[in-house]
Amino acid sequence: MKLLHVAPSPLTGRIYCGHVAKDNRSWLANKTDVTGEACAAVAQHVLFRTGGKDEAVVVTENGKPKYEIKVTEISG
Repeated sequence: MKLLHVAPSPLTGRIYCGHVAKDNRSWLANKTDVTGEACAAVAQHVLFRTGGKDEAVVVTENGKPKYEIKVTEISG
């Protein structure tokens, strides 16, 4: 079973989900634009992790802190 891969396009910034070739760079057939769903999922994840407080979640890359994500809900 091939694993799904999620990554942004270096050209457009859109987020895609699908299968990649063995080179881990080339998308195979049926990649899907999931930008809206992925961003919403990350926002909901951050709100869950922080308990809805005005705090940031630190994201690591290769075991080192790389990003800080903070979410402010604008509608209920």
